Amino acid sequence: MDGLVDSYFGPVELKEQVDAEPLVEPAALVEQADALLAGLDDGWLRDQAQGLRTYAGVVAGEEISYSDEVEACYGVRPERASADVYGAVHEQLDELLPGSGPLGDRYTTWRRSRSVPGDRVVPAVRAVLDVLRARVAALVDLPAGEGLVIEEVRDEPWWAFNYYLGGLRSRVVVNLDTPTTFDDVVELAAHEVYPGHHTEHSLKEQLFVVGRGEIEESIQLVPTPAALVSEGIAETGPAIVVDAEVNARLEAILREYGFDGDLADGRAIREARRPLHRVGLDAALMIHEGGATAAEARSHLERWSLIAPEEAEHRLRFLTSPTWRAYVITYSAGHELCSAWVAGDPARFARLLTEHIRVGELSTPVSSVR
Repeated sequence: MDGLVDSYFGPVELKEQVDAEPLVEPAALVEQADALLAGLDDGWLRDQAQGLRTYAGVVAGEEISYSDEVEACYGVRPERASADVYGAVHEQLDELLPGSGPLGDRYTTWRRSRSVPGDRVVPAVRAVLDVLRARVAALVDLPAGEGLVIEEVRDEPWWAFNYYLGGLRSRVVVNLDTPTTFDDVVELAAHEVYPGHHTEHSLKEQLFVVGRGEIEESIQLVPTPAALVSEGIAETGPAIVVDAEVNARLEAILREYGFDGDLADGRAIREARRPLHRVGLDAALMIHEGGATAAEARSHLERWSLIAPEEAEHRLRFLTSPTWRAYVITYSAGHELCSAWVAGDPARFARLLTEHIRVGELSTPVSSVR
């Protein structure tokens, strides 16, 4: 079960105890999980236990469809989007992207014109973080002493990752094998750090672990509803904290790293492309339920996401990884649910950062929530 634990920062003696125990067969884990669930009341903790029980069942060889696996882990059932949705996005991008000719070529050319040299990606992210942190500090009370390190890596199936270390610290890594634009730098910094994963985890560590002694918050696990909410927070955050003033400050900073453009244009293109986040889920459904070949899924990714073959191949690694194949829903569904629940209200976004909001609660209309 490599990669199942995103991070652990709880009692050292508990980790030592677990490390000293012999490995347990997946079937036995299923039995233990069923017994645990039988004694848990409905709530946030039960949601997480249900996700883990589902994953253990998959590893144990239980017959379960991909859609059932995704829904049982994350609380949302996957559905393929209509080609009409993607076609409408392409029409909008046709208006936004400069030049003429095939849309995919124009998108690639546009990204290359705004790409950051590999050796400047991490320094640019660090510079952007200073601006975003100040904006987030005006929204929530960041814990005293929170902070992070940011490093570069290669040969990973993802673009960037936040390893939360505990003690209000994160290690953020950026995969330089994935091309990064100046617009991506802002998105990455907001998603992984302020107001995304680092902000959420440090606040909840301070509030739940330090403040209330709830050690269950000291472990971050992949196949759980909490992961979907976390990705939804990270995907929704940029729209909450990046206003016109912040945008202007970020542009000034990025010009020092070679940026010569308009971040507002990049944001418009990114938001127009947002429905294309579902394309990865389509490809996963094609492979895991539809019997599609890797080549067919790759072609689907290239056509609708407007990406090059090598990037499509990189995404296939993620969609076919035993650990991550179901996780793909967390980005699109997480954003859709969190964004609708927040409805542009910074105070509601702050609640996501500081409360245990369940996936089922995110489906509740704003007007009915007090």
